[in-house]
Amino acid sequence: MQAPLRPATIIAPDLAGMRSQTFGLAQRAGLAPELHALAPRGLWRHMPAAWWPAPLRAIRPLGLPDTYRDNPVITIGGSGGAVGAALRREGACVIQVQNPRLSPARFDLVIANHHDRLRGPNVVLTRTALHGVTPALLAQARQEWRPRLAHLPRPLVSVLVGGGNGRFRLGPAEGAALAGELAAMMQRDHVGIALTPSRRTDPAVCHELQRAFAGPDAWVWDQTGPNPYLGLLACADAIVVTMDSVSMVSEAVATSVPVMVAALPGRSRRIGHFLRELEHAGRIRPFAGRLETWGVTPLDDTELAAQAVRHYCGLPSVA
Repeated sequence: MQAPLRPATIIAPDLAGMRSQTFGLAQRAGLAPELHALAPRGLWRHMPAAWWPAPLRAIRPLGLPDTYRDNPVITIGGSGGAVGAALRREGACVIQVQNPRLSPARFDLVIANHHDRLRGPNVVLTRTALHGVTPALLAQARQEWRPRLAHLPRPLVSVLVGGGNGRFRLGPAEGAALAGELAAMMQRDHVGIALTPSRRTDPAVCHELQRAFAGPDAWVWDQTGPNPYLGLLACADAIVVTMDSVSMVSEAVATSVPVMVAALPGRSRRIGHFLRELEHAGRIRPFAGRLETWGVTPLDDTELAAQAVRHYCGLPSVA
C-alpha cells in the first residue's frame, strides 16, 4: 500500500489562478495540498500587505492545524508573502510563489518569474506560471474528450478566451473582433474550432462567440456540464489564447502544439515581458487570423520549481 502523501499547507486567496499555481506546485512536488483561504479584513484590505505591521492579525483566522510547522507551507502573492514571512518567524518552512514584495531572505524558498528579476541563493526563476498540467493529465483528458470533439474538422484549433482586467480590455467589441479573426481562419484554412470561455469572460462576449460559431465546424462551451479546458488542450492541433492570462498561456505552452496569442487593447509590462520571452524561445507567435504551424516542444518550468521544493523540504524525488 502506498504511504499517504505529506500535506502541504496552502495559504492563498481562494481564486482559481492562485489555486492552480499553488496546488500544481504542491502536487508536482509529491505533496497533498490543503487550502487555507487568505482574506484580509477591515481596513487592511485597502493597504499593501508589505505595510501590515502584524500580518496574522490583518487577516481572517486561517484555521491552521497544530502541525503546520511540521510540513511545508506554500504562500503566493503579496498578501501571502506577508503572512508567510510571519509564519516563518514562528518556525514554519515557507515556500513563496510570486514576488513577495519583501526580501527573499525572509523565506526558505522563493519561486518567481524571470520578469520579477529577484536574486538570491534561495530564489528559483521560471519562464512560465506554475500549474498542474502534466503529460499524464493531458493523456487522460485526450481519451475522454477526443470522442466528444470527433465531429469537428481537422486540424482542430482550440481557443482559450479570458476576460478583461485592469490591464487588458475584452468587452463585446473586442469579442466581436476576435470572433471575426477566428471565423476568417476557419474559412481560409479549413479548420475546426473548439472554444472555451473562462470564469472571467463577459457574458456579452460569450453570447457573441456563441452566435459567431453556431455552425457544424465549431463548438463553444456553454459553461454547463463538465469543464472541457483540459480536453481542449489535449486534443488541439494548435491553440489560440488571449493575452490577458499568464496562467492560460503557460498551460497552453506545456502541450506539444503551436500556440498563437490573440492581442487585446491594453498594456502590461509584466505580461509583455513574459510573452516576449516565450516568443523569443519560439514557443508562441502572435495570432494574425491564420493557422500557423511550426515545430515546438513542450515548455513547462513547473517541474524545475517542484524539484527545488523537494530539495528545500527534504522530500524524495517523484518517479
